Amino acid sequence: MTSAPSRHTARGPLSRMPTWANRNFQLLVSASFISGLGNSGATIAAAYAVIDDGGSATDVGVVAAARTLAMVVFLLIGGAVADRIPRQRVMVAANGLNALSQGLFALTVLTGHPQLWQMAALTAAGGTAQAFFSPASQGLVMTTVDPAHAGKAFSVFRLATNGANIGGAALGGALIAAVGPGWVLAVDAVGFVVAGALRALMSVEEAARAETGGIVRDLREGWREFVSRSWLWGIVVQFSIVNAMTTAGEAVYGPLVARDHLGGAGPWGLALAAGGAGTVAGGLLMMRWRPRRILLTGTLGVFPLALPLVALALALPLWALVLTMLASGVAIEVFGVGWMLALHQEIPEDKMSRVSAYDWLGSIAVMPLGLALAGPAAAAFGRTESLWGSAVLVVALTAAVLVLPDVRRLERANTVPDSGGDDAGHGQAAPLQPAVPLSPQ
Repeated sequence: MTSAPSRHTARGPLSRMPTWANRNFQLLVSASFISGLGNSGATIAAAYAVIDDGGSATDVGVVAAARTLAMVVFLLIGGAVADRIPRQRVMVAANGLNALSQGLFALTVLTGHPQLWQMAALTAAGGTAQAFFSPASQGLVMTTVDPAHAGKAFSVFRLATNGANIGGAALGGALIAAVGPGWVLAVDAVGFVVAGALRALMSVEEAARAETGGIVRDLREGWREFVSRSWLWGIVVQFSIVNAMTTAGEAVYGPLVARDHLGGAGPWGLALAAGGAGTVAGGLLMMRWRPRRILLTGTLGVFPLALPLVALALALPLWALVLTMLASGVAIEVFGVGWMLALHQEIPEDKMSRVSAYDWLGSIAVMPLGLALAGPAAAAFGRTESLWGSAVLVVALTAAVLVLPDVRRLERANTVPDSGGDDAGHGQAAPLQPAVPLSPQ
C-alpha cells in the first residue's frame, strides 16, 4: 500500500488537468508522453534500419524477436524485484538502460552499416529494460491519485500515451523518409533520458514490504495467484498467440507490404498513427461507457484485431488500411480498460508485480517465435497466406476464450463514486496494464 497522495495540483505544462491530478500524476503522464512519442517512431525505425541495410523479412523478424526474447528471459525476475524494492527506482533504471541501448543503436546506424547481430543485441538490451519496467509500472498510476479517481486517472493516462503513439508513428515515418532511421533512434534515446528524469522527480512513498523467503518463493506465490483464476490464465494464453500474430503483422509484414504497395515508411507510419488515433477514441469512449461485464465486453473487442491483417493480406489501398487500424485501436482500448479493472479488482496489491510478470510473460512468450518465423513462413507459404492464417488464429482464439464462464460473468465491482465534479460517476477499482504490451515506457 502507498500513502495517500496529495490533492495539491501542481502548476506546469499540464496544469489544466483536473483538480485530482497532482504533481506526481502530471510527471508520470509527461514522462509517458515523451518516451511514447520517441518510442513509436523508433519501432518503425528499427525495422527500416534492417531493411535499408539490405535485410530480408527474416532479418527484420530476428531483430524484432531479440527484444521480446530478452523480455521473456527476464520478466519473472523483474516482477519479483519490483515487489521487493521501490518500483519507481526500477523504472528510472530501466529508462536509463533503454536510453543507452537506443543511443548505441542510433550510433551504429548513423556511422556505417550495422551488423545484424549488433542490431539484435541492442534491441535485446531494450527488451531487458522493458522486462524490469513493465511489472514495476503496474499500479503506478494509483500511487499518484486517490483510488476514487481510478477510472478517470487511467483514462487520462491512456489518452496521453496513445496520443504520443499517434504523433510518434506519423512523425517517425516522415522522419525516416526524410533523414533515415538513425536519427529517429537518436531522438528516442533522448526521450528516455528526459522520461527517466521526470520519473525521478516523482515523490512516491511506498510502504516497506515484508521480507519473504526469497525470489523463488515469491514467484511461487505469484504463480498460485495466477493459476487460481481461469479468466486470468485463459486470456493470457489467448494473447500469447494473438500478440504473436499481430506483432508479426506490424513488425515484419506491414513494413514490407508498405514498401511494395503503399509507398514505404511514410504511409506505414500514417497507418500506425491511425491505430493510435483509434486508441484515443476508444479511451474517450471508455471514459463514458461503464459496461457491467468487463471481460466479456473486452474480449468481444479483440475480434477487430484481425482486420488490419486482412487488409495487409489483400494489399488494400492506404485509406482502407487506415480504417482497419483505426477500428482495431478503438477495440483494443475497450479490452484494455476491462482487463485493467479486472486485475486491480481481483489481485492483491502486494502480489501485483509478480502476477503482472506472469501476465506479461504469457502474453509475449510466443512473440519471439512468431517474429522469427514470420519471414520463413512467408517464404514457404507466401506472405498473403501467412497473413490470412494469422487473422484466422486471432478470431478462433478469441472465440475460444469466451467458453470460460468467468470471462463471460466477471462483473465490475460495486463502487461509490466521489461527489466531486470531475469524477462523478467514475469511481472504480484501480486499473492495470492489459495483457497486450502496448504501453510505452
